[in-house]
Amino acid sequence: MSAIPEPQPARPWRPEDGREPVVWTWPRSDPPALWVRSGGAWRYATVMARQDWADGSVYYQVAVDLHGGNLVSARLYRWGQPGLKVAHRSRFEPSRGVDTNHQGD
Repeated sequence: MSAIPEPQPARPWRPEDGREPVVWTWPRSDPPALWVRSGGAWRYATVMARQDWADGSVYYQVAVDLHGGNLVSARLYRWGQPGLKVAHRSRFEPSRGVDTNHQGD
């Protein structure tokens, strides 16, 4: 078994957490991705959004198959856990709005 712990999912933002997080997105045609440790393996996770919380912490909302089958789930993870690492970056800078020029079908 690996010594790398699985990352703990985060709860959604709540008003008592301070001001609403700043949310960043990328074009669906070229999102960044993370590796998420699950079940003793690294699972590929497409980033749907990045959230910058008022306390300075960063969270990533990802679509990931945690069991290596065909069931993809949305999860929110606080960045900096050992069970998360960058798979690849996007060619595009993130945006705070939807960029319809780069949206996929």
